[in-house]
Amino acid sequence: MPAHVLVTGAAGLIGSAVLDLLAATGITTTALILEPADVRADRTLIGDAGDPRLVADAVDGTDAVIHLAAIPRPGLDPDEEIFARNTRATFVVLDQAGRRGIHNVAIASSYAIGGLPFARVPLRLPYLPIDAALPLQITDPYALSKRADEATADMVNRRYGTTVVALRLPFVGAPGDRLGPIAELWAAEPGRGAADVWSYLDVRDAARALVAALRPAAPGSHVLYVAAPETLSPRPTEWLLDRFHPGVPRPAFPGRTVPIDLGPARDLLGFTAEHIFPIASRAAP
Repeated sequence: MPAHVLVTGAAGLIGSAVLDLLAATGITTTALILEPADVRADRTLIGDAGDPRLVADAVDGTDAVIHLAAIPRPGLDPDEEIFARNTRATFVVLDQAGRRGIHNVAIASSYAIGGLPFARVPLRLPYLPIDAALPLQITDPYALSKRADEATADMVNRRYGTTVVALRLPFVGAPGDRLGPIAELWAAEPGRGAADVWSYLDVRDAARALVAALRPAAPGSHVLYVAAPETLSPRPTEWLLDRFHPGVPRPAFPGRTVPIDLGPARDLLGFTAEHIFPIASRAAP
């Protein structure tokens, strides 16, 4: 494990959980945050993760990086700002890490990179389960920025030898706020979760996955999906897929199995989600 980790976007939901986890394991941290906030870090810098001088200062004395700084979805800013700011921040952070000889970086990619969650035209899944080989169908600037981020990770790995793990995170929430309302929504209106294939991840598991991504079983540039092994819907997965993704080639998914291939994250990181939101299974109507 590293001794000191830079966490960008450290004031956000996932960033805060990462800082808590690192502190609990005795790892010191530098937090890079856009605006002043109370964060649990040993050192805090305030400013834009796209600023090379600031990031050069932030990576000084660190031996690993978890990069989370980003505009988290489309609609919050103009399209050109979302793409430009997200991709610039990722390039600057990864490039500065590589220049300093930092060996391990974890970055937050997104399940949304596939295209469906923020689609601006009708889309259809080519097959299931979703895996890293699935053809991307991008129509929005946020998903496009994540594709560029993953390409940046490839470049930094080739140029500097930095091992970079990009985690394609699904909807992330804490049990007491975001997960409960979404579970209720998807129970009442199951079609609302179709673009996400009803996937989710507890924020504590998101933090665990990102920290685990700093010590993968093999070097290189890796793209991995992580999610809870069960959906956030009470309905059987087979019923959901028959109704909302009809005709998509797939194997059988027993019970409420999430239709995402989680094997690579288990094999490379030893990661399996531990925090499962309690949902009573409901028979198909």
